[in-house]
Amino acid sequence: MQIGPHPVQPPVVLAPMAGITNAPFRTLCREFSGGKGLFVSEMITTRALVERNEKTMQLIHFDESEKPRSIQLYGVDPATVGKAVRMIAEEDLADHIDLNFGCPVPKVTRKGGGSALPFKRPLLRAILREAVSGAGDLPVTMKMRKGIDDDHLTYLDAGRIAVEEGVTAIALHGRTAAQHYGGTADWSAIARLKEHVPEIPVLGNGDIWSASDALRMVRETGCDGVVVGRGCLGRPWLFADLVAAFEGRTDDIARPSLREVADVMVRHATLLGEWIGDESRGVIDFRKHVAWYLKGFAVGSEMRKRLAITSSLSELRSGLDELDLDQPWPTGADGPRGRTSGNNRVVLPDGWLKDPYDCAGVGEDAELETSGG
Repeated sequence: MQIGPHPVQPPVVLAPMAGITNAPFRTLCREFSGGKGLFVSEMITTRALVERNEKTMQLIHFDESEKPRSIQLYGVDPATVGKAVRMIAEEDLADHIDLNFGCPVPKVTRKGGGSALPFKRPLLRAILREAVSGAGDLPVTMKMRKGIDDDHLTYLDAGRIAVEEGVTAIALHGRTAAQHYGGTADWSAIARLKEHVPEIPVLGNGDIWSASDALRMVRETGCDGVVVGRGCLGRPWLFADLVAAFEGRTDDIARPSLREVADVMVRHATLLGEWIGDESRGVIDFRKHVAWYLKGFAVGSEMRKRLAITSSLSELRSGLDELDLDQPWPTGADGPRGRTSGNNRVVLPDGWLKDPYDCAGVGEDAELETSGG
């Protein structure tokens, strides 16, 4: 699969996840993949980037080994998006730009952004036009959902607009904004989008918990590649599995013991401390990953709680060393992780659904000020 001038082989992409896909986590996933695939940053808000917000400038820092450097941008104002994209291109801040039209969280959709935005067709077109124009030689891709809810599906119209405006590839999460992360992803929508926009690569996203899921998605939908989000939470070695599967080594699947998992946990926390510049803050940031890494292993609730409140590497390591580290990979440890809520009301600006072509009231004031989680 090609993303502009960049070959992505195998066609596997790490989905942007707020508070997760920072440089340390991307490093871990990339190490397991052997450097193969595409690894996208956390969501960067265009307003914060243009204003050179300190946190945002840290979030767009890439390790020297990251090639290509991939940034996901969120914005609702075409002019601000254009400024941000031109800044990235002119200052050589990244090699690839992805645009977020898939986020379902209220703080984003209530501004008309994320998964709410494609409903406003002219606004989507204007943002894509500004982005592609400002990017120069950099490829611009987009990630989206099926629509706001089952009564307001937008993905086919959005796909056609993307092709017309020069977008390089599209990733589709097979859920609506109303579903959030609940229920089952609709892979048939991915197939329909691929049929609708055969001119550019279409990537599928949703319910890829294992390498076999990824192969099945490609087989069933005809998509050109896969985007993996929650499936790699506490499982960065999934990218080794994905590379092996797409290269035909379907039996070469990682089944780490708890000892091996513990070593990865300590390395993850260490990388976070080095990136933040403070060991304690790095371990504290790592806490949210503990339950994901330990899922399925025989670890008591009290020890899980203790590991989730550690504040130093030595404390984390000593706690892990008290476990039965010889435990093999547990049966049933794969499967859903992270957010699983669904059937939520989508928070939208007043009157948003009255007219898909009325974009009045959307501008700079709707831009978010901060990036990431």
